[in-house]
Amino acid sequence: KALTEHRKPDTLKKLNEVERAKKELEQQEYYDPKIADEEREKGNELFKEQKYPDAIKHYTEALRRNPKDPRVYSNRAACYTKLGAMPEGLKDAEKCLELDPNFTKGYTRKGAIQFFMKEYDKAMETYQAGLKLDPNNQELLDGVRRCIEQINKANRGEISQDELQERQNKAMQDPEIQNILTDPIMRQVLVDFQENPRAAQEHLKNPGVMQKIQKLVSAGIVQMK
Repeated sequence: KALTEHRKPDTLKKLNEVERAKKELEQQEYYDPKIADEEREKGNELFKEQKYPDAIKHYTEALRRNPKDPRVYSNRAACYTKLGAMPEGLKDAEKCLELDPNFTKGYTRKGAIQFFMKEYDKAMETYQAGLKLDPNNQELLDGVRRCIEQINKANRGEISQDELQERQNKAMQDPEIQNILTDPIMRQVLVDFQENPRAAQEHLKNPGVMQKIQKLVSAGIVQMK
């Protein structure tokens, strides 16, 4: 009977609540913003010395002490970028912006990672989102310029076939791109671009269609020369 009782949903729910409360208490006891700042500073010094793995250790400890500091996620993202660990860096940059959507540095971090991943359309969107907060930020402006250069290179056919294929493969994994390409209306639009230029020009008068076409162009799926 005792074993059966432990399997009851109410009992399991109570056990889970106890475990959650215990974990929260442990986190509260470990929480210490002062030590977190000290660890962050140690990480900053190691970053300057280009000792990125060691810097990550201190940034990680800082986050254990204070998991709500967006600066630390931003700094650790920079370390991951230097080490070529782009998925980890992107995750930290996104967490940084989740904690503080007004933290401009988070947009430069995220945009740079997306740029290195050759996701130029996404990087452009990230930089532009940051510029809405800080229109004169030079890092963000430079990021937009670099994205435009790469997108234009692709449109002029100035990148290798392998690089174009890599960009297209990445883009095809994007749910938004997938939705555009499976939309019956957009499929007809793309056919018209190939076979009926006059109809294609009419399509471009539709802001919604134009936005989707620009998305495909930026991703390297459609080339307009």
